[in-house]
Amino acid sequence: MKIFSLSTLAFWLFAVIIAHLAGTNPNHTDLEAILQWPSPQHWLGTDDLGRDILARVIRGVEVSFLVTVVVTAVTMTTGISIGLIAGYKGGRLDYALMQLTNIFLAFPGILLAIAFAAVLGAGISNLILALCLTGWVTYARLSRGQTLALRQRLHVLAAESLGASSLRVMLLHIFPLLVSILLVEAAYSMASVMIAEASLSFLGLGIQAPNASWGAMLRDAVRFMLVAPHYVLTVGLCMMSLILAINLGGDVLRDKLDVRSEAKA
Repeated sequence: MKIFSLSTLAFWLFAVIIAHLAGTNPNHTDLEAILQWPSPQHWLGTDDLGRDILARVIRGVEVSFLVTVVVTAVTMTTGISIGLIAGYKGGRLDYALMQLTNIFLAFPGILLAIAFAAVLGAGISNLILALCLTGWVTYARLSRGQTLALRQRLHVLAAESLGASSLRVMLLHIFPLLVSILLVEAAYSMASVMIAEASLSFLGLGIQAPNASWGAMLRDAVRFMLVAPHYVLTVGLCMMSLILAINLGGDVLRDKLDVRSEAKA
């Protein structure tokens, strides 16, 4: 499991680097090579415009990595900040922040993302913003629950009795104890973000043509499933391998950090 996860992630990272160094153009069209099957010239075949599927798959994983890293960083920062403040301060502030969180939880995250993307418009910037607006909830509830359990620890009470500010207590005495479980949650959420990005692009609300996106490629590929099944199978298997590797990597990270007992707290 660990070997598969690391090797798959390394493979895609290596493929992106090689594609940049080679200067491949995923948008190059060849109308005489439409929907060709895999060959020495096109290892994964070509799409309905004669573009090399391998080059577009690699560009698609690059876009997915970019969206995933940005969304995960923003949602983690936002959610952890809200959870820490709510859990540590308590009272009306905690109630107000948790009611806001419950409102977002009342709707499936992907539906909210679709609604925000439809209102904001298509494009990678609006896609990232839509995913950020809905992805912070899990981090907020997780960090808030852990903060409630940790704020009565002796070292936290000792810091407060010595006059440490609330910000210092949260950042230096509570947050370090949350890092392990939040890192595991981040690993799992990265796979969810990739699926959400592909879903929005599949619906036409994400990455726009001619830019490559796995979701948009799947949308185009299903129209030619009977005449060129290699198209949809290639994109689907590549996407599955990366998401599976990330999820397995989350399992490895969970076991490594041994946060299973903390998650039950």
